[in-house]
Amino acid sequence: MSPQKKVAFYTLGCKLNFSETSTIARSFQDEGFTRVDFEEQADIYVINTCSVTDNADKRFKTIVKNALKKNDNAFLIALGCYAQLKPEELAAVDGVDLVLGATEKFKVTDYINDLSKNDLGEVHSCEIEEADFYVGSYSIGDRTRAFLKVQDGCDYKCTYCTIPLARGISRSDTLENVLKNAKEISERGIKEIVLTGVNIGDYGKGEFGNKKHEHTFYELVQALDKVDGIHRLRISSIEPNLLKDETIEFVSTSNSFVPHFHIPLQSGSDAILKKMKRRYMSDLYVNRVARIKQTMPNACIGVDVIVGFPGETDEIFLETYKFLSELDISYLHVFTYSERDNTEAADMDGVVPKNVRAKRSKMLRGLSVKKRRAFYESQLGSTHIVLFESENKDGYIHGFTENYVKVKTPWNPSLINELHEITLTEIDEDGSVRFDFVHLPTEKSVNLSELL
Repeated sequence: MSPQKKVAFYTLGCKLNFSETSTIARSFQDEGFTRVDFEEQADIYVINTCSVTDNADKRFKTIVKNALKKNDNAFLIALGCYAQLKPEELAAVDGVDLVLGATEKFKVTDYINDLSKNDLGEVHSCEIEEADFYVGSYSIGDRTRAFLKVQDGCDYKCTYCTIPLARGISRSDTLENVLKNAKEISERGIKEIVLTGVNIGDYGKGEFGNKKHEHTFYELVQALDKVDGIHRLRISSIEPNLLKDETIEFVSTSNSFVPHFHIPLQSGSDAILKKMKRRYMSDLYVNRVARIKQTMPNACIGVDVIVGFPGETDEIFLETYKFLSELDISYLHVFTYSERDNTEAADMDGVVPKNVRAKRSKMLRGLSVKKRRAFYESQLGSTHIVLFESENKDGYIHGFTENYVKVKTPWNPSLINELHEITLTEIDEDGSVRFDFVHLPTEKSVNLSELL
C-alpha cells in the first residue's frame, strides 16, 4: 500500500468508541497510511457507528454524504455497534464499500487490499456469540486526556438496550495489560486517563464466557493508583449497584482518582426501573449519592436518565423529576427513549407520544442546567487543580477541575495540557467559571483529597 494514502475517522457515540477508533487508527498508521482530519480529503473514510439512539442511526447517512463531498471516489468503511446490528442496512447506503461487525473491526486493515468502489457494500459480520474475545484499546493524540478501555460487552438484560446484541458478553482486559496501557499513555505526557467500557463495574470477567472474576474493579482501581506518571484517573460511567463502598472510600483518599462519578439512573420510578429490568431500585441510588457526598462533599455526580419509556405516565415522569430535583447531583445526561429492534421494550404497551417525550426531555435538560449552576456556585471560592484543553474556542482556553467544573481564561497556548492550581471566582455568562491562578503543582503526589 502506498505510504501516500490518507485515512480519516469519524466516531459516533461513547468514550469506548473513541478509544477503539484511536486503536484502529494506529493500525492504519502501522500500515503506512497518513491519518488526516475527517474534514480533509482522504482515500479512506472510516465511520465508527453507534446504535444507542435513533439519532445516531440517522446521522450515519449524513456523515457518508459529507465524506463523499470531499472525495467521491473514497473508500468508505462502516464498523462498530450499528454495523453489527444492521450490517445489510448500512451496506445498502449509497457510497458505503465495507461493513465490519464486532469481531472484524480490529482487523480492518486485512480487508483493504483493493480500494475499488463497490456497487453494494461488502459485509463481514458475525453472530454476536462469536464476540467472546477481548481487544484492548486506548485513545491518544486526540485530546489532553486518554480513554482507556478496560472492559467490553454486557451481561445485563435491560429491556431498552441493544448493547449486548452489538458487543456481546461481558469480558475484561487482564490487569497486567491495563497497567501496561496506562504506563504507555503516561509516557506520552497525557495527564488524565478516563476508564471506559460498557459496564466497567463488572470488570474482571475473563474471555470465552468465563464468568470468574480474576480481579475486581476495586483491585483494578487500587493497582492503577500506583502507576507512576499518571496525574489523574477518572471513572466514567458505573452502575449504582456495582459502585461499592470500598471504591468510594478509596477514591476519597487517592492521589490520582478524582472526585467525579457518572452513575446511570434511567428513572426515578421503581415501577419503570422494574420494567427496564435494572438491577437496583431508587433507594439504592439515593444511598450511593449520599455515600459519595459524605466522603467527598465537593464531588461531582452526573446522572443518565431516559424519558418517555413505555408506561411512563405524566405522574411517573413527575416522580422522576421530583426525585432528581431533590437529589444532591451535579448534572444530567438526558436520553429520549427510542424504540430499538429486538428489544423487549419495543413491544411494550403504554407508548409515550414523541412530542410528549420531547417535552419531558426539555424539562429535564432545564433541570440539568439548574443543577450544574448550583454545583458550580457551591465551588466558588474553593481551590482546585485544572487541566487545560488544547482547543481555542472564541479566544478562550477551557479546562476542567478534578471535580469536573469547566473553567475558562483568555487563550494562552502555553497552558495546553498543563495542570494549574486555581481559585474559582465567578460564573461567566456561558456557564463556565472564571478563576485566579494560585501556582503550578510540580509533583504528582498532590493529594486531591486534601482539596475536598
